[in-house]
Amino acid sequence: MSPATTDFSAPNPARLLRRIRRVLAFFIVALVLSGVTAFPLLHELDWLCAWLGYGEGVPAAGHSGLAYWLLQVRAGLAEQHARWPFLAYGTDWLAFAHIVIAFFFVAPLRDPVRNIAVLRAGLTACVAVVPLALIAGGVRGIPLYWRLIDCSFGVFGFVPLWLALKWTRQLEARAPIV
Repeated sequence: MSPATTDFSAPNPARLLRRIRRVLAFFIVALVLSGVTAFPLLHELDWLCAWLGYGEGVPAAGHSGLAYWLLQVRAGLAEQHARWPFLAYGTDWLAFAHIVIAFFFVAPLRDPVRNIAVLRAGLTACVAVVPLALIAGGVRGIPLYWRLIDCSFGVFGFVPLWLALKWTRQLEARAPIV
């Protein structure tokens, strides 16, 4: 690129790299937190229900909407934990999977240009969340409003990865050819 055609409005490579690392660090932390919160599901649901004014033992019957759903899920988890505690092992693996997936984004955090494929795979996974939540959630009897909440994880995950990919492409374009 000759000095006459240099685009001075584009961020410099060091600034692009800092941007990429910030959004990827946010994404990694969000993945780890969403994974860690899958370990104590029943305790979190007990806390949420209590905070909403639905103490222990309040049945779902007689409630509607979100209250019914939360109380029904709490009752199901409580019964599952009491009768078949080993089933919680499945959500333990779900939590672990989130943490493992976060590890994969360390590579583009270090070198986004070399590991751009990880960003593309992450974007694909975020897009795939939407049909999975809508289809599998429907099959499993999950209310639509809850499936939309699940879809939001894909949508909100897409944004930082899309920004990281966009900035990585800019960084790649500005990198000297070796």
